[in-house]
Amino acid sequence: MKIKSSVFENNQNIPSKYTCDGQDINPALEFSDIPENTKTLVLIMDDPDAPAGTWDHWIVFNIPTDTKEIAENEEPPGVHGKGTSNNLEYHGPCPPDREHRYFFKLYALDTELDLPEGSTKQEVEEAMQGHILDEAELIGLYKRE
Repeated sequence: MKIKSSVFENNQNIPSKYTCDGQDINPALEFSDIPENTKTLVLIMDDPDAPAGTWDHWIVFNIPTDTKEIAENEEPPGVHGKGTSNNLEYHGPCPPDREHRYFFKLYALDTELDLPEGSTKQEVEEAMQGHILDEAELIGLYKRE
């Protein structure tokens, strides 16, 4: 399985348009090679370099398997989880101190998650245990000028 973006390469800089210094909209993402027996997808974007611990920027689960792309500034179909700042939608990079890594993680699951909107990343990850068929990640970098 693969996840990529048309606006930045893996381990390269995320353009400021997609951060708190720009329009704070989500970048375009593309998914491919999703396993045949996948029932739903999960997308998690987080920042493990945040000073107070991993910061959860974007959590969407129960994404339909026919979703092959997410357009720029378009929330994907599915159920939205709650990020660290209580956001239910994309919350772009805004590192306070130095360059941070932002992980866009895509999971293929063999089930639909029985969780409500606003579930935390921890709740989503616990529910996913034993149901992950495949996973892929895209890492973007950002440092404020």
